Amino acid sequence: MRIEIISKNYKKGEKLDNIINEKLSKFERYFEDDAVAKVTLKQIGKEDSKTVKYEMEIAVFFGTNVVRSAVISDNMYKNIDLALPKIEGQIRKYRTQLDKIKKSAFDEAELYASTIPEEKQLVRTKTIHLNSIDTKTAIEKMELADRDFYVYMDSDSGMVSLVYNREDGEVGRIELVY
Repeated sequence: MRIEIISKNYKKGEKLDNIINEKLSKFERYFEDDAVAKVTLKQIGKEDSKTVKYEMEIAVFFGTNVVRSAVISDNMYKNIDLALPKIEGQIRKYRTQLDKIKKSAFDEAELYASTIPEEKQLVRTKTIHLNSIDTKTAIEKMELADRDFYVYMDSDSGMVSLVYNREDGEVGRIELVY
């Protein structure tokens, strides 16, 4: 498994690099050699403020699958210990649906004593009537409805799109290809 560590607005040290590599390399028992783990480290807020937080996102790409965990805390070292049990729990829960995963890895004990999350149940279905509008109008409708996202048909491309509120306070857009 190849491990890539990317820093965005965060100075990482060699010690943190070594810990991330050491702990993530234990996950090689689940994946084939062509798996890639991308770790993104980001500081939220300014160093001199009392509200500084650290975000760690770990995404493991293998075959056509991706397993991802993102955590935020006041300490980057704590983040690694929060993110990895989540990743392992997802792998163990969905192991029968994941391709390119080593089945023999489940014969061994878990790396982290985590509880496998319960399977979520669908409790509500909503019907959305797609309006052909531009992105700016979709953002306005999302804000008017006080929602975190808004699904619409983009009047320029004719594609189904989604605008959403990002954690950094900005707006993101997803275009669906079908």
